Amino acid sequence: MHIGIPKEVKLEEHRVSMPPLAVAELVSHGHPVSIQSGAGKGAGFNDEAYKRAGASLVADAKAVFAEAELIVKVKEPQPDEYALLRPEHTLFTYLHLAADRELTRALRDSGARCIAYETITDDQGGLPLLTPMSQIAGRLAVQAGATHLEKPRGGRGVLLSGATGVPSARVVIIGGGVVGRNACHIAMGMGADVCVIDRSLPQLDRLEREFGNNLTTVYASRENTTEQLLQADLVIGAVLIPGRSAERIITAEHVRNMRDGAVIVDVAIDQGGCCEHARPTTHADPTFIVDGVVHYCVANMPGAVPATASAALANATLPFILQLADEGVEQALDSNPHLQNGLNIANGKIQHPEVAHSLPELT
Repeated sequence: MHIGIPKEVKLEEHRVSMPPLAVAELVSHGHPVSIQSGAGKGAGFNDEAYKRAGASLVADAKAVFAEAELIVKVKEPQPDEYALLRPEHTLFTYLHLAADRELTRALRDSGARCIAYETITDDQGGLPLLTPMSQIAGRLAVQAGATHLEKPRGGRGVLLSGATGVPSARVVIIGGGVVGRNACHIAMGMGADVCVIDRSLPQLDRLEREFGNNLTTVYASRENTTEQLLQADLVIGAVLIPGRSAERIITAEHVRNMRDGAVIVDVAIDQGGCCEHARPTTHADPTFIVDGVVHYCVANMPGAVPATASAALANATLPFILQLADEGVEQALDSNPHLQNGLNIANGKIQHPEVAHSLPELT
């Protein structure tokens, strides 16, 4: 199967879907690979490395889409790429369709099969292709929050760790899944006073056993959530319903009553955000301020660390790419129910029930 790797064109997106080592593995299975020249540059992989791996270099995205059957990307297609998709294509990438009507409509109308990394499942009930980027985003969320708590960035001017005789900053993490757990790891490592809010008591119990008595866990009732938000210096939104729009847990009223200069990092922005004021931002212009509260809503956070993120992503995606290429798309989807769960659009229709739930007007 001919596999294509276009250069990512989303603003400030420096990741590449496959490093040279992953390309070499595909070529060793007999699959030709076309990659757009310069696609790996932002992640530290030059064209020569891809040539040595056996890939064919092409000049632009148009050539990649013209030659390939399986298009492997990192982020969702941008408007300039919509017209390049054809019914014979299979697109394999992060999509996050529930938050993007225009994209969903364009992909539906293209006739292409569109498989989303973020809804592929595993035997343990996890999301194996979302997990590596969620781990990175959770860790980056604390770094970003700590930076924007600095006074020159609009924050309260507090240090997460505090200082001798000065209390640590209060970090409230909404959601105890992969993002929340990794944010907790970094925030506690930096010496912050950390609280995790979640509706799942087993999830809170696991976090307590992992992090010990220094971690505060709180059940996510409305009253408890409000109380914790009003005490927070940094809030990390880490909620997830796979495939569906995120619940707006942080309301405008919460924001009006939060501490002046507090920071919200909304990691759920890919699914629409869990903060009422959420709107996607970029690494070039990452924040906006509402009622004195700094909102950080970068929609591709792992793009800030492309060398790490590209390698981590390929480690997770390569087995699925090989299955799609070795068996053929139809056979792979039929034989692997977890891969089938990744099918969001096919035959001009939305296939994933949670995407359909979020965008009923497009079904």
